[in-house]
Amino acid sequence: MSESPIRTTEQTRESDQTTETETESVDTCPECGGKIVSDAEHGETVCNECGLVIDEDEIDPGPEWRAFNPGERDQKSRVGAPTTNMMHDKGLSTNIGWQNKDAYGNSLSSSQREKMQRLRTWNERFRTRNSKERNLKQALGEIDRMASALGLPKSVRETASVIYRRALEEDLLPGRSIEGVATSALYAAARQAGNPRSLDEMSRVSRVDRMELTRTYRYIIRELSLEVQPADPKSYVPRFISDLGLSDESERRARQLLDAASETGAVSGKSPVGLAAASVYAAALLTNEKVTQSEVSEVADISEVTIRNRYKELLDADQGVPA
Repeated sequence: MSESPIRTTEQTRESDQTTETETESVDTCPECGGKIVSDAEHGETVCNECGLVIDEDEIDPGPEWRAFNPGERDQKSRVGAPTTNMMHDKGLSTNIGWQNKDAYGNSLSSSQREKMQRLRTWNERFRTRNSKERNLKQALGEIDRMASALGLPKSVRETASVIYRRALEEDLLPGRSIEGVATSALYAAARQAGNPRSLDEMSRVSRVDRMELTRTYRYIIRELSLEVQPADPKSYVPRFISDLGLSDESERRARQLLDAASETGAVSGKSPVGLAAASVYAAALLTNEKVTQSEVSEVADISEVTIRNRYKELLDADQGVPA
């Protein structure tokens, strides 16, 4: 009868101690127990205390060339741009440049130019293999165009591209236009990033009207379960202040007016764009800066009547808050 492979407690403890010793030996010198450091210049791993060379001829994973400025680094680099969701193929496909020149900068002959033009045409056809990719290419182009017109950063464009990809994967596009879903994705991404735009601004740069935009936006939010918080009026203030050329003191005073109105509940049920515009107008008057209701109305894209009504409400709320 063979012996049962049962380990005693002492054997288990000795095995654990041996494993701990081997683990420690990786980080410490086997001779003196000193700290181990890597010498990248000589490709060696040495002890910082006694100088023992533990490993040599290490492989350097870095490039074999040196660069002394960003332009030289880009010129010598042999890799492409990072992947991005803003392109339908995530930037992994090959593009043929529009310049009709060879590697030495010399102009191509007429026959070579015709050949390169045919290659560009076929390359574009092969980049979009099916209707889904063509749909995605058109939508991401729309998102990039609208974001550029609205001055939204790259992070918002990336988020909008991800939202549209999710809508396409979950088959939410039938019965809705590509432009409508793309605009809704950009509107939701801007609000999620804390850099919102009003519906009027979105519909002005989009190819869909406001009614279709709001209907598609509600549908996308509900089906994708996106968490979008109500727009904060204070998120519009810096942009309005910058467009009107007002001072930092006016911006600080506008934020104070909105905070006071929030404490008294005066902002409940009101348009955040109207509240932001009214706070900017009131703050400019309180800081003795000349600005008209017409100028604020043009920047905020709302009526002067809205500014006058919200302006009075903000001042009343500011006076009603206890000091």
